[in-house]
Amino acid sequence: MPHSSPSSARSIGVLLHPSALPLSPAFGSFGSPSREWIKSLALNGIGVWQFLPLAPCDPSGSPYSSPSSFAFNPCFLDAKDLAKEGFISDSEIDFLPGTNQLNISSVDFCLAEKRSERLGQLLRNSWSNQGVKRHLEFNDWCNKQFWLEDHVSFMELRRQYDGLPWWKWPKAFAMRNRIALQFWKRKHQNNLLEHRLMQWHLDRQWNALRKLAKELGVLLFGDMPFYVSRDSADVWSSRSLFSIKPGGKLDNQSGVPPDYFSSTGQLWGTPVYRWEQHKATHFNWWRRRFARHLQQVDLLRLDHFRALDSYWEVAGNKDTAEDGAWKPSPGSDLLKLLRTDCGGKLPLVAEDLGVITPKVEKLRDEFGLPGMKILQFGFDGNSNNPYLPENIQGNSWVVYTGTHDNPTSLSWWNSLDIDIKERINQLSNNAIDSPGWRLIDMGLKTEASLVVVPLQDLLSLDDQARFNTPGTIENNWNWRLISLDENLFEALKDYGELGMLWGRSLEGVEGLFDYSSKL
Repeated sequence: MPHSSPSSARSIGVLLHPSALPLSPAFGSFGSPSREWIKSLALNGIGVWQFLPLAPCDPSGSPYSSPSSFAFNPCFLDAKDLAKEGFISDSEIDFLPGTNQLNISSVDFCLAEKRSERLGQLLRNSWSNQGVKRHLEFNDWCNKQFWLEDHVSFMELRRQYDGLPWWKWPKAFAMRNRIALQFWKRKHQNNLLEHRLMQWHLDRQWNALRKLAKELGVLLFGDMPFYVSRDSADVWSSRSLFSIKPGGKLDNQSGVPPDYFSSTGQLWGTPVYRWEQHKATHFNWWRRRFARHLQQVDLLRLDHFRALDSYWEVAGNKDTAEDGAWKPSPGSDLLKLLRTDCGGKLPLVAEDLGVITPKVEKLRDEFGLPGMKILQFGFDGNSNNPYLPENIQGNSWVVYTGTHDNPTSLSWWNSLDIDIKERINQLSNNAIDSPGWRLIDMGLKTEASLVVVPLQDLLSLDDQARFNTPGTIENNWNWRLISLDENLFEALKDYGELGMLWGRSLEGVEGLFDYSSKL
């Protein structure tokens, strides 16, 4: 049967991580750049903004291997908005690192970290001058964040030990000796205040964006990794929930088995979950994690959804994923609890790409979750290919030209054999010159409720603008728009108008996958 939901809503979206927005030094921000972006989407009838995880990055810049499952990336904090509200002075902005470096085509992670660190110092220095009301609001917010104290302690210890992973810290801190940590916290309370203030302000600025998006009818579509980095506040503070040895070595690790793309499989180096412990605690950590994310977005993509049915487990001392085994997950039990927590309907999209078993599809459909279809995967000559536009049946799908892990559609097209190009030409409107726009046109014609396009494809950019190449560690996650210029606005306008021709509009986001109550 077609994978369908009862909703008839139809809309379009754009995939763009906030770090890639212009108009702020080193790194896109939650301030004016994000506001202008949301307004541009609404103005052109585009109902969904999708982005990657908003968590702090790992040293390579990846937001999928974060030191926190709950915190925002401090680099998103907008200094100008803080100055407007009187939390820092206008004159201090001029002396922040990178203040004059606005029109740069790539993210400077090192500069962004220096800037956010200095901004934290300024917030702490001026904190005693803030009014009683602000202090009360801050204290009330801190008291409600169960994750905050472990996070700020972890990040400050990480800073003091020059970025070393927690298992290489002095033993008292690595093993979370209660007395040692209490003395250390008293000694470094001002530094810890900086981290708390940064997270509070990030929360405030993001909530302002959520309010604006709601007023304009734009749905925010977030992303949550399945696994958690070994070097994270989560593992450090709750290691009984993860397959980790007392000294920090992996007991069992995650990955995927050998396949067509890799003869040795993929080894991800993140600990798998101790599911029995999660079940014994009624999945409390998972439920809090979802609750935190769903406070921030209207719709959430769950990466590596298939691991909720079964996951590939490899011994921690292995160097490849060949000698692993499939192990069952209690995904159905977890999703039932999450569904209850969410009032009966899960605002999730299942990342169900790759080799997906009937059991995984059954789990997805049991909970009414939309799946994903990537058009770049559809043209291998197999008439039964599930990614071919004519094979995308039902409306409970999110259709993409490509994702952040794919080449841009222009570079994908340039790599194709001539016979495949001819096949695509026959399926698409030959009047459309751009390969990306040909895929967009095909996606809009499908029954899928939502079509999402990476901004790079709307702008017909090649792989110099590619966001991530899986299996590589350099030159990823750093592409950035130089400006919000006429070319961008024209592309958004054309996309919105084309969406309207196929019955997809800003109004179509109302009721999308039955989540309209969140807008």
